[in-house]
Amino acid sequence: MSHDLKTIVVVGASRGIGAAVTQHFDQRGYRVWSVSRSPAIAGRWIQADISGPEGIGAIAAALGDTPIDALLFMGGVWEAGAFTDAYDFLASSDAETRFVISVNTIAPIEITRSLAANLSQAANPRAIYIGALSGLDNCPSVEVANTASKFGLRGAVQALRLALGSQNIGFTVINPGNIATEEVLLDIEEGRFGPQTPIPMAVITAAIDWLLSLPPSVDVPDLNLWQRS
Repeated sequence: MSHDLKTIVVVGASRGIGAAVTQHFDQRGYRVWSVSRSPAIAGRWIQADISGPEGIGAIAAALGDTPIDALLFMGGVWEAGAFTDAYDFLASSDAETRFVISVNTIAPIEITRSLAANLSQAANPRAIYIGALSGLDNCPSVEVANTASKFGLRGAVQALRLALGSQNIGFTVINPGNIATEEVLLDIEEGRFGPQTPIPMAVITAAIDWLLSLPPSVDVPDLNLWQRS
């Protein structure tokens, strides 16, 4: 790396988007802390279940007062059968609803609060969260808990920007269509998703690279990535 070594925390680092983002920054020589329940494939692993306060506390304990240049919340969960004809809102349990919202909305809030002091030590700190098009007006999906959690994430990040204004942290929610993770590609191949060309993973990593390169005076609250039909 030609610039000073940067420290990045990636939440949801064991699979999907989070795993790809973790590998991307690890291969570029960043100091990466990888948060996940199961072992991360790159970076320094922090084992944590972010659906509850113990897991969120484990992240803060592992990092201590380490300065952080970027918090990348790349995790996410959804209901059983989500995005397929098998999804049935009436069959979804209260426990499932609470779990989805705990991971997708409450965890980002509490992790950001617990790491705000770490971020504030950086020259140009950034907090970037993976949302979804279903969290945008006029784009909701029928998956009630997941859609609510993505709307909630965008609202939470807007409020975090105000609540932590004195910390000079740049906040962005990336709202993409389907990303070409192994899971999504398998769903398309096996017919659980309709025929489509998902957004390449390289687009996500390039978007994060761009956001991290912005000067402190520039903020991008929402970055929406649509697939061409």
